Amino acid sequence: MNQAQRQPAPAAPIAAPPRPAATPVEARKLAESMMDAMNNLLAVIEQETALVRAGKVREAILLESKKNEMSHRYIAMITLMKNSQKYLAQATPDLLSALRRHHDVFRAMLQVNLTVLATAHAVSEGIIRGVNAEVQKRNIPQTYTAAGQRAQPGRGNMTPIVVNRST
Repeated sequence: MNQAQRQPAPAAPIAAPPRPAATPVEARKLAESMMDAMNNLLAVIEQETALVRAGKVREAILLESKKNEMSHRYIAMITLMKNSQKYLAQATPDLLSALRRHHDVFRAMLQVNLTVLATAHAVSEGIIRGVNAEVQKRNIPQTYTAAGQRAQPGRGNMTPIVVNRST
């Protein structure tokens, strides 16, 4: 994947923020929109998690733009929920409670995704470090000190490995 393909899409023009909920009907619509935002983002995240677990990292990277789009929508909905929280707590506490429960499940699923991504990162870093150690062993001259101990190589003997990310 080349650098041009990884560039984020240009941001949409900034629209005036929607006003906070002020009626029960608006509160219900806001809650439904919030649930949709969480569900849509969660669907992309679950797909990414499944791909990374299967070792299909390239396919998972292709979900980046969709994940960013869903994340922006989720953040916008969170902001609107914060602005509407006072009304929701007074007028529709049951709806607010249901949203909080759904959000708790959402956060747990995000944690699973973050754990999978962190594990994949740690494994790939370990592989790269192992490959680098093997390359360094072959490049370093095997010498001994006057006391018969193996000499530690200097910085001049260490050559970094290069990773081509464009392919």
